[in-house]
Amino acid sequence: MWNHNYYIYITTNPAKTVLYIGVTNDLCVRLLQHRENKGTKKSFTGQFYCYNLVYYEHFTHIEHAIEREKEIKKWRREKKDALIATTNPNWTFLNKEVCDDD
Repeated sequence: MWNHNYYIYITTNPAKTVLYIGVTNDLCVRLLQHRENKGTKKSFTGQFYCYNLVYYEHFTHIEHAIEREKEIKKWRREKKDALIATTNPNWTFLNKEVCDDD
């Protein structure tokens, strides 16, 4: 059986005032893409500097990852903040830890 990896993730800007929720099959590549777009208006993450990873979940089926992404996107900000705090109470940027990236 194939080993499939999918992730839902939450990134934020340096001031931690904006959140972005996404889904990907390669978390490190996706984070790099967000960082490369910083400051550009061609994407939400670029426009709002949302390239700092603060939360992620792993899935083996894309359907489950997409379902979870849609669920979290419907939540109010307070509930998203609480979710992040369950595994990352200080909102430490996890990019280096996850991808060996800065």
